[in-house]
Amino acid sequence: MMRFDILTIFPDMFKAVLGDSIIARACNNNILSLNFIDIRDFSKNKHRKTDDYPYSGGGGMLMTPQPIYDAYMSVADGLDYKPHTIYMSAQGSVFNQKKALELSEKKHIVILCGHYEGVDQRILDMIVDEEISIGDFVLTGGEIPAMAVVDAVSRMIPGVLSGEENFMNESHFNGLLEYPQYTRPEVFMGRKVPDILLSGHHKNIENWKRQMSLETTLKKRPQMLENASLSDSDRKFLKGLGYEFKKDK
Repeated sequence: MMRFDILTIFPDMFKAVLGDSIIARACNNNILSLNFIDIRDFSKNKHRKTDDYPYSGGGGMLMTPQPIYDAYMSVADGLDYKPHTIYMSAQGSVFNQKKALELSEKKHIVILCGHYEGVDQRILDMIVDEEISIGDFVLTGGEIPAMAVVDAVSRMIPGVLSGEENFMNESHFNGLLEYPQYTRPEVFMGRKVPDILLSGHHKNIENWKRQMSLETTLKKRPQMLENASLSDSDRKFLKGLGYEFKKDK
């Protein structure tokens, strides 16, 4: 079972978003364990305060180390290993599908969600193994990024989705974007499903999927092609579309 412990001052946010659908089903099936720890519960302040003014001055408040440390120890104390601990931070390395797959191999992840102007550096030095960002922009707290990480990582864990193929063909998993997909009706407002998908010829359909994946990536994220794993036929197809590989120059 994969275990997530989320340290946050807004645990109800997670219950509302992750307490339903695929993630909830995985928890009910004992594939995932999600625990939302309220940092305020560990504050020694009578008002459950978790922030204070930074010594460096300037605007805003900083999360204090004591409540976070005690919240963390409520999870880590007594374990014979250190859970992999992540701090959601705009300064962290940018999250991607490769990182999601890497994290899915961990047995226990703790995610610290900062708020206000951040977290006292000492607590980061003491408990955090890596800092992760979901993009080069700033949010008011780490809760939304943490939800994204939990969702993306959980989908990589065997048994969470109905089958491995459900994520192996998705965008970014193999370095390319996903091919276009269609469902019923066969014709919608004059637009018809591609004939190849109705042919029943599985090999031709798989070739079409691959070519459409390449074409979609070329149109939307061409920079991904230089690092994607491509066959000679893939490269020939892309060159036929006018793409020039930098490594060929």
